[in-house]
Amino acid sequence: MNNATILIFDDNQKTIEIIKRNLVRKGYQVYTSTTFSLAREILTDLKINLLITGLQIPEINGLDVVKYVNEHHPKTQAMIITDYPTINSAVQAVKAGADNYLAKPFTSEELLKSVEEVLKKVKDRESLENPVLSKIGEKFGIIGSSQQMQSIFKIIEKTCSINSTIIINGESGTGKELVARAIHYSGYRASAPFVPINCGAIPESLLESELFGHIKGSFTGADHTKEGFFHSANKGTIFLDEISETSTMLQLKLLRVLQEKEFYMVGTNKPVKIDVRILAATNKDLATLVKLGKFREDLYYRLNIISIDLPPLRDRGNDILQLTSWFASKFANEFNKAIPQFDDGVLQMLKNYKWPGNVRELDNIIQRLIVFDDDGLITKSDLPDYMKTNLKETSDILKTLQESELEHILRVLEFTAGNKTKAADILGIDRKTLRKKLEGNKLI
Repeated sequence: MNNATILIFDDNQKTIEIIKRNLVRKGYQVYTSTTFSLAREILTDLKINLLITGLQIPEINGLDVVKYVNEHHPKTQAMIITDYPTINSAVQAVKAGADNYLAKPFTSEELLKSVEEVLKKVKDRESLENPVLSKIGEKFGIIGSSQQMQSIFKIIEKTCSINSTIIINGESGTGKELVARAIHYSGYRASAPFVPINCGAIPESLLESELFGHIKGSFTGADHTKEGFFHSANKGTIFLDEISETSTMLQLKLLRVLQEKEFYMVGTNKPVKIDVRILAATNKDLATLVKLGKFREDLYYRLNIISIDLPPLRDRGNDILQLTSWFASKFANEFNKAIPQFDDGVLQMLKNYKWPGNVRELDNIIQRLIVFDDDGLITKSDLPDYMKTNLKETSDILKTLQESELEHILRVLEFTAGNKTKAADILGIDRKTLRKKLEGNKLI
């Protein structure tokens, strides 16, 4: 977020100018101060996304500055820079609430990388707090501002007022029925019925009768004539969810509906004319099923006039946080509770989780969090245990071996309270080797 506002507070004017020059070159709006009183005024009067403060400032300790920011300006992130890096000072900075710690001397690349990492947290927080519906998505009642969802909204706009058949592809829980409803209720058929059918939830022996109806005496137990779902959907839309679960015989009859705009009730040879738009959905690859002989090729091409591919939740970026905000507000209102705050660690875990159940799973998890929330703050400990062991590993994979090694060393040092001898024993190296590794990373 290159439009971010950054405040640099340090007693060294040269340090301020170097940092400012690098940040301004990247498009950031930068304010500076060499006194805490001025820094405090700027924080009060302006919306500051990030405070960069020195650690050893004669007027005030940088850790106290960070604590002040956390207490009085919780939406402002904080980063510490220092001439005197030590393991203890790094640990103290994190405990005080600093979002990053940068030791001098640092390169322009190291500075910008650290700033970008912190500002990413700001962006996540804003995604959680800002209105959750994009301008286009608001029209359809669908949450999402990611590029993938914007593309889907445009398809909905272009197809809602035509009669073409649409197949909606996507994993379970991605919102296929929500998209189908958006298409129906945004078109000229909106005043007519929208009839959703889960083809996989109805026994195969009953599905034909449920869809097309039957006449009295057509089979054992048919003691009266009954109209089917296609009758109910006349002039409107029928949504055939999990269409891949239908038998090849029923697929043939659905093909006739698409081609001839008519069907036969079970037990009669008299065709019933119908005016209905068919939308279908599946969580399976129909093209592969066609090759395997498990789905009719002619029906596939009839259904696949227009295709909408819904992305899994894990690929939708900050949509996850927007959905979190919406569900939190929804359930807090439903249970007559205050909307809780989510700490940054939770937001990161929500974004990194794989979401095998997609939006439906997120809905369930947020509902559970709201039910059991007692203090108005959601932390990592509140999340289900399985979420903590099922995170995407992309960020770790992209780290260099040196970065991963350094992180492990720092964890061990924190565990030993800075005792390098104990840390070296745990790491399986001698104290001299440990010192060299720390020197190479400017940590002593």
